[in-house]
Amino acid sequence: MTHWCAVQTHVRSEDKAAFHLRRQGYEVFLPKHLKRRKHARRIDWVPSPLFPRYLFVSLDPEASRWWSIRSTVGVSNLVCFDNQPATVPEAIINEIMDREDHKGLVKTHTGCAFKAGDRVRIINGPLCDQAGLFDCPTDEERVFILLNLMGREVKVRVPLETVYACA
Repeated sequence: MTHWCAVQTHVRSEDKAAFHLRRQGYEVFLPKHLKRRKHARRIDWVPSPLFPRYLFVSLDPEASRWWSIRSTVGVSNLVCFDNQPATVPEAIINEIMDREDHKGLVKTHTGCAFKAGDRVRIINGPLCDQAGLFDCPTDEERVFILLNLMGREVKVRVPLETVYACA
């Protein structure tokens, strides 16, 4: 009976390890998501491993020669307990696979978690530490916040990642 097991890879070698494991005949699952990358005043969204340095391989610990996985190019170790590969519950793997879109990328969020009128605080940027009321989302990356500045209510648009709920 096959189970999903976690494989630890070398730093930034997830794709290399997945390639070599597939060449050996293993079924490999390397979940990826879009990660925001800032460089030289530019913002990119790049596919990155959902679990850096880890991927999943389907194997039968009783029947397969799983110990060869440890010497595969790009692989650091196979996660084991008591000298047996540690299995990951199939429900968890299925949940991750269900969240994949048509490009094979895992959707890690389902949009904005705030409702109109929620108290929020801006934690980064020129308006850092300003508290206000959430108004509405503009797109997947930015939202409108109502701030009380100089005795007036002002509507400002800020990146969603800089907004956190006030306690």
